[in-house]
Amino acid sequence: MQEFDLQDSGVRDLNSALHQADAEGESFVVANPGGKHNVAAGAMFSCDVSVHGHVGYYCAGMNKNANITVNGNAGPGLAENMMSGKVRIKGNASQYCAATAHGGLLVVEGNAAARCGISMKGVDIVVRGSIGHMSAFMAQTGCLIVCGDAGDALGDSIYEARLYVRGSVKSLGTDCIEKPLDDEHKKEISYLLKQAAIDDVDVDEFKRYGSARELYHFKIDNVGAY
Repeated sequence: MQEFDLQDSGVRDLNSALHQADAEGESFVVANPGGKHNVAAGAMFSCDVSVHGHVGYYCAGMNKNANITVNGNAGPGLAENMMSGKVRIKGNASQYCAATAHGGLLVVEGNAAARCGISMKGVDIVVRGSIGHMSAFMAQTGCLIVCGDAGDALGDSIYEARLYVRGSVKSLGTDCIEKPLDDEHKKEISYLLKQAAIDDVDVDEFKRYGSARELYHFKIDNVGAY
């Protein structure tokens, strides 16, 4: 096990260690992050990273294969462009978490702010609490599960990502509509909730949202929506 105290050492030392091949299978414990930015960014290998405290911008950005847990809150850009692996936040996440993320699983045990999952490209996101406005804007593929409520303009200009919300949705964005919740969707929700270690939520309480597919090709009648 490798230990890093960010009060004494810089974030660069931690990230450099996570970029080395000998990080494979290793465990890293990070103390006193103090809201610093870019903590555990660009992890390349399968390893466990446990951060004890709050982090700033772009924590776990570009993660590949690592299992990263933050025992605190996270600032904007959490897990941005994540490729694979697993990121878990024990607290709340700020704006645009998992933006443009291509794969892996992000679990937020608290709430996520505005633009959660913006332009997501294959990542799975599970939020125990609620999410803010403009979440899943231009979401291409992947899955967003929200056990709480969603703010304004959910799924605006969405492509083929799948959105599941258990609570209320303040408003839907352009070209986003409610869709039937079939058995295959319930299985998907159940699987991801299990992966997120959430076992006290009824899948039948969710509603599904996705693209109406009216904006895929230009239509003069829809010019005001583009």
